[in-house]
Amino acid sequence: MIIYPSIDKLLEKVDSKYSLCTISAKRAKEMREEDNYILSDYHSPKEVGKALEEIASSDLVIDPESLT
Repeated sequence: MIIYPSIDKLLEKVDSKYSLCTISAKRAKEMREEDNYILSDYHSPKEVGKALEEIASSDLVIDPESLT
């Protein structure tokens, strides 16, 4: 269950739950493989949660063309 960030806030940044899932999974894999983090402080201990926090904070830039 997602508590933070809220699903409503995330869906303001991404157009669908499917896209949100795909983007967060790809970002989590990138963080795990490259040890590359954007934010200085995270609430979540897991990479997927951290990816969702980056999306909610608008620090992760999403290319709309990559979603198609």
